[in-house]
Amino acid sequence: MSTITPIYVAVVDDDESLCRSLGRLLRASGMQPITYGSAEAFLADTKHPRFDCLVFDVQLGGMSGIELAQRLVAEGGHAPFIFITAHDDREMRAAAQAVGCAAYFRKNDTGADVLEAIRRAAG
Repeated sequence: MSTITPIYVAVVDDDESLCRSLGRLLRASGMQPITYGSAEAFLADTKHPRFDCLVFDVQLGGMSGIELAQRLVAEGGHAPFIFITAHDDREMRAAAQAVGCAAYFRKNDTGADVLEAIRRAAG
């Protein structure tokens, strides 16, 4: 009998409806999402599992998703991360790529594309 190891995904976004809908989509795809309303809430959670992929909103109240990724990279040993934003521009995209994101999406991109990127990154 084979055991399937779940894919744990952290979703950090201050948009509650996006957290809820992305969480549902991930659960329906067999993944285990844990959602956070801020970068600070994510950092404060000392009991979370080891994440296979991180999904960050670029613009958050408080620490931004880019700053969160920079901090995790500076601390070493992090899961791959994907950015998602409602406010796409060339500078933000460049900053996301500079910190080493696995993918970058606008919030109106398809859920199927985001899921595929998460699967690839967590793979």
